[in-house]
Amino acid sequence: MRSLPPDLLERVRTALAEDPGPVTPGRVAAAVREAGAVLGDVGLLDVVDALRAELVGAGPLESLLAGPEVTDVLVNGPHDVWVDRGQGVERVRMDLGDEPAVRRLAVRLAAVAGRRLDDAAPYVDARLPGGVRVHAVLPPLAEGTLISLRVPHRRSLTLADLVHRGSVPPGWVALIERLVRQRAAMLVSGGTGSGKTTVLAALLALVPTSERIVVVEDTAELRVEHPHVVRLQARAPNVEGRGAVTMTDLVRQALRMRPDRLVVGEVRGAEVRELLAALNTGHEGGCGTLHANAAADVPARLEALGALAGLDRSAVHAQARGAVQVVLHLQRRAGHRRLMEVAVVDPTASGLVVLPAVVADPTDPAAPGTRGAGFPVLERLLGTT
Repeated sequence: MRSLPPDLLERVRTALAEDPGPVTPGRVAAAVREAGAVLGDVGLLDVVDALRAELVGAGPLESLLAGPEVTDVLVNGPHDVWVDRGQGVERVRMDLGDEPAVRRLAVRLAAVAGRRLDDAAPYVDARLPGGVRVHAVLPPLAEGTLISLRVPHRRSLTLADLVHRGSVPPGWVALIERLVRQRAAMLVSGGTGSGKTTVLAALLALVPTSERIVVVEDTAELRVEHPHVVRLQARAPNVEGRGAVTMTDLVRQALRMRPDRLVVGEVRGAEVRELLAALNTGHEGGCGTLHANAAADVPARLEALGALAGLDRSAVHAQARGAVQVVLHLQRRAGHRRLMEVAVVDPTASGLVVLPAVVADPTDPAAPGTRGAGFPVLERLLGTT
């Protein structure tokens, strides 16, 4: 972009913006000529790539999003950009111009995702065509425009990949494989960015190819290496506030699609009622992810979600005891995502009680971990006793 003086560059931008369409070398060359400049082939291609990123992509952030290990790009201001390459966030040197430029970038990203972002709708959570998840907030909700970009994995990680990365203890592989074969109903819990979706995808890749998996998500993030996967995605209301399709609607529809495994990408609202009901009516092997600080906190989290669906505490506990058998809990420590606990629902308790069965060693990713109070329940579930 430095190949053109600022005033000529602005004229090229204006000419391309006035005539929407693909940013091709021919169009850029014509705009450059009209602006009174001359560029060689290499300079022209550089300007084409930069303008394409600026007008239809993520602008200067494109180079960060293209990084092979990048999972998140966070913009806190024009000169305050952070990136996570799997080892925790680190600040990068990048100049996005000024606050209006950051706002224009956020608005354009929202528009590419088919969503509205302005003073009347000052925040957005959407998915870009390439799979990147974008979240943006405008002032006055924040001091300046904030942009958070979540980058999906280029490919689905297998259980072996997670072991190699230190995310899953090697000695737990056989256990996890048996849980999937036994069609245990599982919840993958953890905090934001702990790797819940990645682990869930690895689990579903172990499902026999003869089974049909129906995935319901609010925002499409789950990539499953399986030959028979059907995906449903919720839809936000349009600018008139109409046309919304909720997760609750989709779970109901999914139950009519003959799922062998019903998967809810993230249980976060009233859809918990339909999910628990489905897992109590013969839909074995169902899975989902859930935000929770610890496996023991899952009952309280389900209670809170059940309240959104009009269920009281006793109803949630009664439904969940028959619907959920295993909780896989992940934590993120010092930038590393790890499966820290395999917990089970105690079938003898009057309410919903989650007991630790196997707990990982926090200091040694390769260690087998220790057995907890729920280990006998896990053995009975696997048929080893």
